[in-house]
Amino acid sequence: MIEKKPLVKDLYTADPSAHVFNNKIYIYPSHDQDADLENNDNGDQYNMVDYHVYEMDDTEHYPKDCGCVLKLEDIPWASKQVWAPDCVEKDGKYYFVFPARDKNNMFRIGIATGNNPAGPFKAEEKPIEGTYSIDPCMFPDNDGKYYLTFGGLWGGQLDQYKDNKWSADNKEPKGKEPAKCPKIALMKDDLLSLKEEPRDLVIIDKNGKPLEGADEDRRYFEDPWLFKKGDTYYFTYSTGTTHKICWATSKTVYGPYTYGGVILTPVLGWTTHHSILEYNGKWYMFYHDCELSNGVNQKRNIKFCSIEFDSEGNIKTIDGSLK
Repeated sequence: MIEKKPLVKDLYTADPSAHVFNNKIYIYPSHDQDADLENNDNGDQYNMVDYHVYEMDDTEHYPKDCGCVLKLEDIPWASKQVWAPDCVEKDGKYYFVFPARDKNNMFRIGIATGNNPAGPFKAEEKPIEGTYSIDPCMFPDNDGKYYLTFGGLWGGQLDQYKDNKWSADNKEPKGKEPAKCPKIALMKDDLLSLKEEPRDLVIIDKNGKPLEGADEDRRYFEDPWLFKKGDTYYFTYSTGTTHKICWATSKTVYGPYTYGGVILTPVLGWTTHHSILEYNGKWYMFYHDCELSNGVNQKRNIKFCSIEFDSEGNIKTIDGSLK
């Protein structure tokens, strides 16, 4: 039984985006460096420089390292910090989407392409125009359309944007102000550019009111993930400062999404980050904690576990502790 155990032990890995391609599970994590760096809210301790891909033949055996598939030095526009990525397939081609700081120290979202889910991937010359911040998740809907969601507060810079424009004067909403929203945008058919300006993906309470900035137990912080079960869209995310993975639902891809509850309680370590997939009729969540490093925030390890839905579509809460 390998559920809830570190899947990779020779490298520090985090932020796993997992997908089923060719009846295998492919995991696209970030690669933490084995370095002792001072922690700060800007995230300077997360100084990742490359990506590996992992392949699982089933859910009973540990994954195989497919090797390094993309390096910072091979991304023309990037300067540092290649953080949480994702990957999708279209017409037999694979699109690896990732954030990095550009030459002006601003986070952008980039695309790299390849012909194999295990990589390697070649980065485009420039980031996706109109994108910013971190944590891209690309969602393929049933109708053939692909949507990009993204955004993370603090070091991820989302709070510095208003109406898709940056200003140092923009701050994280506090008190009863509506919480900062993740962004969502339809991709063009080539999956290399946006077809529209990024929109707010609004999370509301049961009464239809947008979650407030002060509601740190429920409001969005980072780590967007979008999937569909039946005719219901699920948006799942991290609350950051309160270290939870939460879920919300909508009948339309753009939302608004009604808050549902907590999927994963806090894990060992400050950050929490996840993805969700269906494999052979069962649902799984991939996530990370800091078990291997005994709690060092920037030395994480990826894990996975089963998740369950009740008859009404609610996701049952999982204990994130090491108990």
